[in-house]
Amino acid sequence: MPQEREQVRAQEQVQDSQELRAVEWTGDALALIDQTVLPHRKEILQVRDVDGLVDAIQRLVVRGAPAIGAAGAYGVALALLQRDREGWDEARLRAEIARVRAARPTAVNLMVCVDRVVERLAEGLDAVLAEAAAVQREDVEANRAMGAFGADWLLKRVDADRPLRILTHCNTGALATAGWGTALGVIRELHARGRLEVVYADETRPLLQGSRLTAWELVQEGIPHYVQADGAAAGTILRGEVDAAIVGADRIAANGDTANKVGTVGVALACADVGIPFLVAAPTTTVDLATPDGDAIHIELRGEDEVLEWAGVRTAPAESRGHNPAFDVTPGRLVTGLVTERGVLEVSAGELPGERLG
Repeated sequence: MPQEREQVRAQEQVQDSQELRAVEWTGDALALIDQTVLPHRKEILQVRDVDGLVDAIQRLVVRGAPAIGAAGAYGVALALLQRDREGWDEARLRAEIARVRAARPTAVNLMVCVDRVVERLAEGLDAVLAEAAAVQREDVEANRAMGAFGADWLLKRVDADRPLRILTHCNTGALATAGWGTALGVIRELHARGRLEVVYADETRPLLQGSRLTAWELVQEGIPHYVQADGAAAGTILRGEVDAAIVGADRIAANGDTANKVGTVGVALACADVGIPFLVAAPTTTVDLATPDGDAIHIELRGEDEVLEWAGVRTAPAESRGHNPAFDVTPGRLVTGLVTERGVLEVSAGELPGERLG
């Protein structure tokens, strides 16, 4: 299709993660770091139409709730430009924007950011682009604030006269956001203060966002770390090798239930068992007050080949079927603290998002 004509790849030298922009507007296209090919090479995908953006979001070229929120915001501009090129009517324009909005159903940031930008649709392209840029700028500012709030809270809460040992699951750094990172932003802040000993980065099956992306970002920052199998996380925690776990979120319900990358709930249960903090770091745009609890969060099921194959080679019997939920839900009672740009809510102690952030 057109996709091959509309998307142009360019090889670039890997740069420091502090300069990373997973999503960037170039003037007439959306430049996305293709996260499916990291860490072995860095490729920039130039997206110029709605089909290309929806495909990029669904294939995880761009991923992480804040990053796909920013991509969706600029997607409204892409739809406007495509309308002008192809002569769409208003109904077609709205339908194409709706496709962007629905590209991944679990992450609420995508819907929130698209809806925010659509409010300026009648003002034209410049207004849409200005709003999308504001979405991106505000996310970076929120991430910086989260890093400081989360680090302050941990250093007061964890009784240790040494640098901290932190476990994280999936990727929550600059690659998953508009810049800096959410959970990884807290880790980067601890490192900057000289209060971080080591990070345990879960590999994050089946697509290995932890070993491919988080580890790569940690290398750029010079942060000591181990990559471990997801199945090792609970044992590492129970052996006392971790002081706290910090993860991100794709949607947080009003009662504090949190949807994050599959495997997160096991980390939370292990933390609860040994009594160490389990923190969720996410901007307030990830809090969906219209969702009362985790049971109401739609969990995306991805293709079964992701768990039945490895590098295109079948690893399970031909008769086997694959169950591949992209996310799981951690009950709010297991969330010690929810770190947002406004501060830390101690959810398991009764400080609920629906009451404090409404």
